[in-house]
Amino acid sequence: MIIDTHCHLDDERYNDDLDEVLAAAKAKGVEKFIIPGADPKTLERAVELAEQYDAIYFSVGVHPYDAQNYDRSYLEKFVHHPKCVAIGECGLDYFRLPETEEEIAKEKALQKEVFVDQILWAKEVKKPLIVHVRESSADCLALLDEYAGEEGGVLHCYNADESLLKLANKNFYYGIGGVLTFKNARKLINVYGKIPQDKLLIETDAPYLTPHPHRGKRNEPAYTTIVADKMAELSALPVSEIATLSSQNAQRLFRF
Repeated sequence: MIIDTHCHLDDERYNDDLDEVLAAAKAKGVEKFIIPGADPKTLERAVELAEQYDAIYFSVGVHPYDAQNYDRSYLEKFVHHPKCVAIGECGLDYFRLPETEEEIAKEKALQKEVFVDQILWAKEVKKPLIVHVRESSADCLALLDEYAGEEGGVLHCYNADESLLKLANKNFYYGIGGVLTFKNARKLINVYGKIPQDKLLIETDAPYLTPHPHRGKRNEPAYTTIVADKMAELSALPVSEIATLSSQNAQRLFRF
């Protein structure tokens, strides 16, 4: 069994063929799917899908790019739903920042404020975090180290920054997706072996970050098998063992 721990099945790119996408994934051994809460505008769609399909779960949260739209009172309507398994996708993303120093400082401050509130909220409701980290490792590490609870979480699309490996001791896991198959993934490949095997998760981030050799096409959960194959190669383990251990890790973290 494989669990896709991060796939945006609420994205409109699946509106016309979601049943076929899920069937293709199931044929490849993918048994469960988590839709991360990134955009409040699509959250109700994620909940609807989780209620329609036994295999789909969701989380509630706001991506750092949408920090200005954060409204916990709205998200709280869904956090105690029986199929809500996490808080997030939340975090810090410094890849696209404003031009002036004043605007940059304001944007970073807003992202941090919203991120910390979601970290504290996760502690309150005793759910793990789904964390987005992009060009912000030092700040993310500092905030998680200070505020995160024992529920831990996952570093979605782990960026190969070795400093973040310290979080394994705080019950954080590392989401591995299609980037591992990219030709320019040398840094991640070099760090991969340092990730504790009991902290590895498989994800796609579908419809984004499609693995080789399908780059340029829409990503989908069936491609988790490509990620698992690469992980097995780097771990010198049978792919069946990678599938089993990553699924056990996901079940332990998200408490399915």
